[in-house]
Amino acid sequence: MVLCLLCTAVVIILLCAKIYLLKKSAREISEQFADRLKNDTNNPVYVSSSDKDIQQLAESINTQLAELRRQHLSYINGNNELKSSVTNISHDLRTPLTAIRGYLDISKKTDDPQKLHRYMDIISERTEAMQKLSEELFCYSMIISRDEAPELEDIYINQILAESISSFYPVLSQNNITPVIDITDEKIIRRANKESMQRVFSNILNNAVKYSKGDLEIRLSDAGVITFSNIADEITAVQTEQLFERFYTVETARGSTGLGLHIARYLLREMGGSITASYENGRLTFTIMI
Repeated sequence: MVLCLLCTAVVIILLCAKIYLLKKSAREISEQFADRLKNDTNNPVYVSSSDKDIQQLAESINTQLAELRRQHLSYINGNNELKSSVTNISHDLRTPLTAIRGYLDISKKTDDPQKLHRYMDIISERTEAMQKLSEELFCYSMIISRDEAPELEDIYINQILAESISSFYPVLSQNNITPVIDITDEKIIRRANKESMQRVFSNILNNAVKYSKGDLEIRLSDAGVITFSNIADEITAVQTEQLFERFYTVETARGSTGLGLHIARYLLREMGGSITASYENGRLTFTIMI
């Protein structure tokens, strides 16, 4: 009987010690967790207990804290990027607006038909630039806000590429760009979204219009690899790495939100494809895999 009571007492003491250690570990985790949330630190939560479950709990909390820090950093970077982008876009919109208003005021003060015609051409040009900026911003907002990914189907890449180039011929000719086109006779069928691919090709061709020095090479290989290549003296190798960043623009690109290539990459990733840029010997090349 005495032995039984003694064993019971030992068990109770051990349980009490266990409970004490668990409570101590809980306090350690609670205090450190509050500290990590309050202060900007990468220090993990640690516990003195050797209990396996407590250690797993601390490890799980550290994983969540790391993810929370990542999201917080992403939010800060995104917020700073948004502020900078709003400033840039506001400038891009205000510049043509200022010009339009200025030329409208000048037009009211002259009766010279030639001058009026020239002023109207300038106003028309600035209005078109504003329209392009607005359309690009609207397109971007629609793409990132949709709830579902685009439906995929088997599409004829050769035909879509050829149609996209044809639709851009007037713009290319206007900018003295004569494209060299090499589209394989091999029928390239890919699982993709037709409208998204048209938008991708359109955005890349728009980019060529902005930067090309008069040349543009477009190729579709037998393997289905698509490349757009042109001389781009104003761009550096460092800038090439930034071309797909949201709202990034090269200084020489007027009337651009810096969204075209970002949208192209976004759409291709949605379809399981990719786009990369390379710069060598003054030549900028975009390579599309789909």
